[in-house]
Amino acid sequence: MKWYITVFLFVFCPLMSMGQEIINMGNKREIFVDDYLIDKLDNLRLQIHHPRDEGPVLYFDKPWEGSFSTYTTIIKDGDQFRAYYRGLRIPIDGDPSEVTCYARSRDGIVWEKPNLGLYEIDGTYDNNVVLAHASPVPHNFSPFLDTNPNALAEERYKGVGGLHHSGLFAYVSADGLIWKKKQEAPVQQGWLDTQNVVFWSEHEQLYVCYSRGLTKGWEPGTIRIVNRATSPDFINWTPFVDMTFGDTPVEHLYTNQTSSYFRAPHIYIAIGARFFPSKRIMTAEQAERLNFEPRYFSDCSDVFLMSTRGDMKFTRTFMESFIRPGIGLNNWGSRTNYPALNVLQTGTAEMSVYVNQDYAQPTAHLRRYSLRLDGFASIAAPYKGGEALTKLFTFSGNELEINFSTSAAGEIRFEIQDENGKPIPGFTLEDSPTIIGNEIARVVQWTGNRNLNELNGKPVRLRMVMKDADLYSIRFK
Repeated sequence: MKWYITVFLFVFCPLMSMGQEIINMGNKREIFVDDYLIDKLDNLRLQIHHPRDEGPVLYFDKPWEGSFSTYTTIIKDGDQFRAYYRGLRIPIDGDPSEVTCYARSRDGIVWEKPNLGLYEIDGTYDNNVVLAHASPVPHNFSPFLDTNPNALAEERYKGVGGLHHSGLFAYVSADGLIWKKKQEAPVQQGWLDTQNVVFWSEHEQLYVCYSRGLTKGWEPGTIRIVNRATSPDFINWTPFVDMTFGDTPVEHLYTNQTSSYFRAPHIYIAIGARFFPSKRIMTAEQAERLNFEPRYFSDCSDVFLMSTRGDMKFTRTFMESFIRPGIGLNNWGSRTNYPALNVLQTGTAEMSVYVNQDYAQPTAHLRRYSLRLDGFASIAAPYKGGEALTKLFTFSGNELEINFSTSAAGEIRFEIQDENGKPIPGFTLEDSPTIIGNEIARVVQWTGNRNLNELNGKPVRLRMVMKDADLYSIRFK
């Protein structure tokens, strides 16, 4: 009987080996925001990397914008970047004066506000408003470019907006400028008072929505969390279910800003706002000198990073702040440091995230931060060195491409092992040349051979020996 079981395990369970699950990497890029691929780290660690402050790119200085402009979404469509954000002059949720504003850029760095002539605001059509007179939708309207291959041309752009009392309404557009309701009835109910983010998941082949969750509703002591729903058609949604966060401290997650990472669509990156109610660092007199709206200087917030792979769990590998508040009390008020939705490539080796700052102040603006491609985090090695070992995986492709950097004294070497942990001849550590440098895409070679065809579909492990180096991503292709 035992030999029947053995045959079954090896013949009919190709994704299991001696009780170990085998990850199917295919040709997907893996970034190191979690330990999904990692089995062991010896004197190495997962290291978060903080984006570089590139300064303001857009001030909310039009009469219909104002100090309470926020909930920004940045979309790249072809060679154009598009920014959508709330315009609000008075801090009242769902106020009829709320509008959705629009700006555009060719490079994601220099922005302009076009006069669109779509809505009359304050007696003029010379404005950059794309949605108005639709309360409460502009309060938190969040659009996306629909990459579903079955999406209708007249619905290339989609968006959602609405509050708890109204429900979430679905909007569609052919060009991202002229919007109409998909239907009169709301498509979803929930707490909804912050930015509700939706995108088409290539990984799941579904529309997914990440929204505000509350542990106790509006009762005292409630904690702001994140919940999720899915839809096959953007109209019919599953009920919202609260996400889990592993064994991590409970914190107020005011916005989640989850998006599918454009270089690894199976990994969703959440760059959101972490909120600390009543954590106040300035006096009323200091706030008055900065022209803070009086209700918005008694709390503080910063930017956090977490990830998920399309399940009901967020992984919070790093509890440290991703972007800390800047120097100056103006960065330490309530609801400032709220990131915009989406991470976008803005250079050959660079991507950008955008953050709303100086909320509830006359200087309210959008700020750009940059980091290297895949550079959210890395496997990091100190000077004295260490090594990492992956879990068992299969792959497809004939080359291993890495995104890495070392110091002049540093190095990385690679070894491919079989499912029993034995080095595969021709791909041993001794066959691996010492890799030094700083590159977004380097192909690894072993003794001049980089063709991995013979290993396609076979369970293997990757051993990485590193010194004073960072490994940001790997990909078989």
